Amino acid sequence: MKYVDLHAKLKELLNYEDDEIIIDDNVIVRNFDFDSKSRDILPGGAYNHDTYEYCSSEDPDYEPDIIQDMLNMSDAEIPENIHFRYHMFRPAGNQKVKEVILMFHGFNEKHWAKYSTWAKTLVDKTGKAVLLFPIAFHMNRAPLSWSDSHQMYAISQQRKSRHPEVICSTLSNVAISTRLHNKPQRFIWSGLQTYYDVISLMKDIKANQHPDIEADASIDFFAYSIGGFLAQILMMTNYEGYFSKSKLCLFCGGAVFNRLSPVSKFILDSEANVSLYSFVVEHLESHMKRDKMLRTYLGDSHPEGVNFRSMLNYKTFTSFRENRFREMHNRVLAVTLEKDTVVPPYEVINTLQGIKRDIPIEVDILDFSYPYKHEDPFPALTSIADAVDKEFNKAFERICNFYL
Repeated sequence: MKYVDLHAKLKELLNYEDDEIIIDDNVIVRNFDFDSKSRDILPGGAYNHDTYEYCSSEDPDYEPDIIQDMLNMSDAEIPENIHFRYHMFRPAGNQKVKEVILMFHGFNEKHWAKYSTWAKTLVDKTGKAVLLFPIAFHMNRAPLSWSDSHQMYAISQQRKSRHPEVICSTLSNVAISTRLHNKPQRFIWSGLQTYYDVISLMKDIKANQHPDIEADASIDFFAYSIGGFLAQILMMTNYEGYFSKSKLCLFCGGAVFNRLSPVSKFILDSEANVSLYSFVVEHLESHMKRDKMLRTYLGDSHPEGVNFRSMLNYKTFTSFRENRFREMHNRVLAVTLEKDTVVPPYEVINTLQGIKRDIPIEVDILDFSYPYKHEDPFPALTSIADAVDKEFNKAFERICNFYL
């Protein structure tokens, strides 16, 4: 089956309601419930007393009511982010699986459509199960209103009116852009929440409490775009030795945060990017001095926080970060795209192979025969179906062989 046809089939079949979805004779999808136990670190949570109060129209931070309503939602109380379901593609059968690939998606993603084709291919070619885990406030962990085109269009128009110089403000990115512009620290807290959620999932697996995964199952990672950031922190921290033997394939990802270019109508607008960059790169140390919770969770008592910080700025924690990559070099593969402007290949090389290019992590640079972009490397278009099929098969043959 061609890529474009498989993409359409899976898009039609995939849902969160059914406990089991039969894809074909060899692959099924199972859906599982998950409850996040780390909500208290989010703004508005028991550990994080970041307040949410309405601003008056005289306040310089005031936004129009439709925006303010969204901003004043306490992150720790958004139910979709706390209780959600996740998909697992796996070989057909009822026996527990012994090999799992955790798949992480990109920034500002709302649907698993493109990833489902990748997941099915990984199952077919490696025999491993693929667990699609959503990042906090992404996919089905975000309120449906954040994907409502009518509401988001109205917010985008008001945002453009308030910030006339904004670039790339669209209904696709206005929810995440508005939230991060307002409180850029959300990037840190939602990232750490997702990290702790994955560790919680791992604890359940190790305790033989997962209905479909063996307690001693091998765990690998496939991470796309910003999902690579999460996977790198998990691998670098290696909590309780869970990932000592794990392999990590980075697809269109792997560079430190301040070497990314995320301004895009599908990712972030320019105002949000400036606010986020200012907080997590330029002034993070100052914010940590003033904010005890930031200082705690990004400090020495939390190795995951130190690793998080090391992935924010190319010029800080450089030796520390590069030593971690050197230790796991033979278990990491990066597959990049030559014309990727969001995560440029040379920045992936700079990060993974180090300043002296003495870390032997393999970085493959591919260039496809059709027009593509970071956000959509394999367009599901009938007009270029044969070319996409060829390039997809070539890329995923390399990726799947890496796991074998």
